[in-house]
Amino acid sequence: MNPNTIASALEHAVAVLEEAGVPSPRVDAELLVGHVLGLSRGGVQAKVATDAALSAEDSVTIAGLVERRAAREPLQHITGVAPFRSRELAVGPGVFVPRPETEQVAQYAIDALAASATPQPIGVDLGTGSGAIALAMATEVPHSFVYGVEVSPRAFVWTKQNFRGIDNARAVFIDLAHALSELDGTVDVVISNPPYIPLGAIPRDPEVRLHDPEIALYGGDDGLDVVRQVSATALRLLHAGGTLVLEHGELQAAAIAELLTQDGWRAIAHHRDLLGRDRATTALR
Repeated sequence: MNPNTIASALEHAVAVLEEAGVPSPRVDAELLVGHVLGLSRGGVQAKVATDAALSAEDSVTIAGLVERRAAREPLQHITGVAPFRSRELAVGPGVFVPRPETEQVAQYAIDALAASATPQPIGVDLGTGSGAIALAMATEVPHSFVYGVEVSPRAFVWTKQNFRGIDNARAVFIDLAHALSELDGTVDVVISNPPYIPLGAIPRDPEVRLHDPEIALYGGDDGLDVVRQVSATALRLLHAGGTLVLEHGELQAAAIAELLTQDGWRAIAHHRDLLGRDRATTALR
């Protein structure tokens, strides 16, 4: 194989990432090569098929990015972007990288927002981080208005960047306990993907353990401290019949149902992700 081709650089990248234990070495290698060359994964594959040449400068750049990924720096931090539903979000150190499974959780909020009889339904995403969920709601239900609430200064840098140019969404820097009192009793949908990992549980993946911000991961001794606050704030914000959507860990559904029942929520329902794991709970005000 010609050492100065995209194909050779790609195969070397795959080998390095496999050796490092990266879960999807070929996908990540193609995305890194594409990032440097300004190509999609399909574009990279087409260049490989034609044995296209690679400049020495691009080869060095690719090798450097591959080494960063091999050290288990998140792919999204290296490329600076994370896909979420129909959007591409700016991400980096200090903000939680949105996960594919959250796209399905967001759908429950989008459906509830779209089904509202309010002329301009209001959605609130508590702990919005990159803005992934809030912006999906705003862009997929264009007659709505959506607020994304974030309290981490490091995350809010990315929140503001991603909210730019979206006329029916607003990023708000405030603790979720005190958020948006001017909207009390008027909101149609509240959603949150709160920190829900118990303090004693250490995430398995180095990308999460070493790079995701702790404020977005840990939820107290039982993992539910922030869920309790989300429940209280959502009760204040939502009108009667409004919808709460919560993402959570696969073993937390029963505890969350008990918590919500005690708080007076009704129609509590659990929803599984594509792997059959309890991933979300919905309830009505």
